[in-house]
Formats: sequence, C-alpha cells, structure tokens
Amino acid sequence: MIIDLPDTTTRDINKRLIKARDEGGAIALGRVLTLIIDADAHDPEEAIEAANAASREHPCRIIVITERTGEREAGLDAQIRLGGDAGASEVVILRISGGVTRHVDTLVMPLLLPDAPIVVWWPYDVPANPSEHPLGRMAQRRITDTTTCPRPSRALRDLARVYEDGDTDLAWTRATLWRGLIAATLDQPPFEPVHRAVVIGESTHPSVDLMAAWLAQSLRCPVEIERVPGAPAITQVRLERTSGDIVLDRPDGKTAALRQPDQPEHRIALPIRQLRECLVEELRRLDADEVYGDVLQKGLARIDA
Repeated sequence: MIIDLPDTTTRDINKRLIKARDEGGAIALGRVLTLIIDADAHDPEEAIEAANAASREHPCRIIVITERTGEREAGLDAQIRLGGDAGASEVVILRISGGVTRHVDTLVMPLLLPDAPIVVWWPYDVPANPSEHPLGRMAQRRITDTTTCPRPSRALRDLARVYEDGDTDLAWTRATLWRGLIAATLDQPPFEPVHRAVVIGESTHPSVDLMAAWLAQSLRCPVEIERVPGAPAITQVRLERTSGDIVLDRPDGKTAALRQPDQPEHRIALPIRQLRECLVEELRRLDADEVYGDVLQKGLARIDA
C-alpha cells in the first residue's frame, strides 16, 4: 500500500501512520530500529530496495530523505509505503526543498520509533564528518559508502581524520569474506610470518585500500597495491612466506582459487557482494567496529595512497 501526502507536515504523517496501524493491525509493532537514509538529491529507489530486503532480517522503520532539486520554496511532500511495498518494514519518504533542508534532524525526530536504536545511512554522498552531521549526532551507527565517491581513496582518508565509534563504511563490509578466508588460512600450519603482501584490484575501489590496510595493520608487513582499471573489485591477495606464497585469486568476480604450498587448489564461491547483503551485515551490530576503526585510522597510514 502506498499513501501519498503532498504539501504535508510530520504531524500529519504521524497521524496517517497511526491510522494505518489501526486499520491494518500491528503493522508498526516489532520494529527493532529506525533506519534513516539520507539520499540527498539522488534517486533513492535503489537504496530503498536494499533497505526493504534488509528489513526482512531487521524489521525497522525506514525514513528516507531526498531533496527536490530546482525548488527554492520550503516544502515537504511525503509518501508512506506499507505491506508488500515496504518489505518487512514501513517506509516514509520525505521529499524536501528550500529551508527545510537545513533542519533535517528536527524533521525526522517526530517520526523516530520510541526507545529504538537509530542507524543513519548515506548511500551516495559521504558527509565531511558523519558523527557531526545533524542526523549522525542522533545515531548509534553511521554508515557511509565510499564506493560511490568520485575519489574513494581520498574519501577514506578524510573519514579516517574524523572517525568516531559507530562509524563504518560499506567498502569495508564488501571485503568481509576476503578477510575471513585470509584469516582462516593463516590459522593453519605452518605458522610462519608473512614477509610481504600484495593486493590486486580495481584501480579506484576503496575495498582494495581497506583490504591492504587491514593486512598492513594485522601482519605488520609491507603491503603493495596493484591497481587494475576495470577489474571486478578485489581480484587477488598474495601473501609471501618462506615456505611459499598463499594466493587467493578471483579474476572473474565470482569464483576464487585458493593456492597454498603442498596443498591442492581449492575453488571457493566468492561473488561480489550485493548492496543488500552488506546492509544486512551492518545492521546486525550496533556497537563500535573497533577493527574497522584501527584499520581506518592506523592501517591506511601504513600503505601508499
């Protein structure tokens, strides 16, 4: 069900949500958090689709803020999506213009679920300081996505300077499976130190930088990045040890080959992670990701930009 509310107020939106709950039963009960999506002037539909999919594991109220470009007069149009149009959640889309854009925090406050954690997600434009953003100040978790930035590596280093507990980035989440496989491999004998590591991947993909920074921070060894224009994200991680190299190779973005000395080659399904998978993972935890914080603040400094 889709309910359009042109030229409205947050008070009227709340009334309509309550009415929908009364008419449709416990539609707003059982929500575990409020997810705020700040889409700025971008089309929010891709982000909404990912949030709807994530809501099946994390039922929530989704509040989407998007700006109407080319309009100077202050205004607010809203749309409420319920039932099959909202996954396992309820979606409130706020289309704002004019002076309203300067007060997004007060705009969403009346729509927040009471006594529920707040997560803010910027799927397109990364704020200069997520924790000091009007929406970020009210949130327990703040999710950015540097893969959408024109200069991802620089964006990561900008985020490193302003990092606060609760910040995270989906470029970090996209590399979770790679980190897990590498860590599991190093937990097997022989337990030798890694003398050098090499990460190969797409020339501007921030997951490549974060993977290299994680290796540098964890292994305390030199890490080199080989950037390949047009490659499917991370394509290879190579760890050089005395007994021979450990190589995790995924040239096609789908299936990886794990090669180790004196062992047969292992084939592993390792497709590029979709946006909804990454969002689901980040919504599973509301505490600080200390490993990400260390990698962002210390690991990046150990590798060349």
